Amino acid sequence: MRSTLLSLTILLVGIFIWHVTTHVPDTGPKGVVLSQTETDTLLGKKMLPEDIEYYSAQGVEFSQLEQIASLNLSRAMIEAAGGIRALGISVPDENSAPAPGSLFPSPSQIGSELWATVTDPFYVAGTNDMGYGIQMGYSLLRVLIGYSLSAAVAIPLGFLIGMSPMFYKALDPFIQVLKPISPLAWMPIALFTIGDSELSSIFVIFICSLWPMLTNTAFGVAGVRSDWVNVARTHELSTTKTALTVILPAAAPTIITGMRISIGIAWLVIVAAEMLVGGTGIGYVVWNEWNGLRLDRMIVAILLIGVVGMLLDAAFARLQRAVAYAE
Repeated sequence: MRSTLLSLTILLVGIFIWHVTTHVPDTGPKGVVLSQTETDTLLGKKMLPEDIEYYSAQGVEFSQLEQIASLNLSRAMIEAAGGIRALGISVPDENSAPAPGSLFPSPSQIGSELWATVTDPFYVAGTNDMGYGIQMGYSLLRVLIGYSLSAAVAIPLGFLIGMSPMFYKALDPFIQVLKPISPLAWMPIALFTIGDSELSSIFVIFICSLWPMLTNTAFGVAGVRSDWVNVARTHELSTTKTALTVILPAAAPTIITGMRISIGIAWLVIVAAEMLVGGTGIGYVVWNEWNGLRLDRMIVAILLIGVVGMLLDAAFARLQRAVAYAE
């Protein structure tokens, strides 16, 4: 209970600091305020009241308004000619004054966008405008395929390495060289050789998931007590039966630990890979929203990435507890 209260307190304090740092009081209109005399002068020059209000709201000073009035042109005609600057009248940039509020979205903006995203996650309004539920599905599918292929290779190979010192010594140099390479370093090679961005993303997930599962499986298998293996040999169990009934249950917690590490790395890498290859996926969404300067939607996508990653880790943590081996 106390840890829960502390977590909520930290969350609320963080949101409060966020609100304070992103909230800027409304500074009012950025235009100029004309006196009644100045307004009457412009009206006397047959300038329409709505034009006076429009230009003054854009920050056009009285002296410049007099120049505009002397042209005896309507606002529509001036805009058709290319605007006031095209007529040789210097006026301030309409975007030069700072807009009220902060450019970085506030917690209320994020909350509003998050609610809109959660309530309608599967809409399709175009190639680059799909619900985050659909985009998340693309990412999860790529992770699932690449991760499953990696597990199908890493776990049997890890068993072989863990049970055979000869294979361990033979393969260890290759593992030590390939393991430190960043998964994204494989992306250009995958794109060149495979020629398909979708398959290249899956290949990168395969590579990044391989090493934690492989090394943890080998470590877990090699760490099984020799007494248990000797008892299995005494009972004349086959190698396969020994592996399944003695070694696998004892090494299962370590194997699941490797799988848990791998799923976290895979989910981390797929976001970066999708930023590179584009098209679909939650990583592409983050990059696409940034390019459109839709920071509120980008932050919502980042929050959803974190939530999904937390759920994946929690699932493997529960599986890890379920296979805990009691001696």
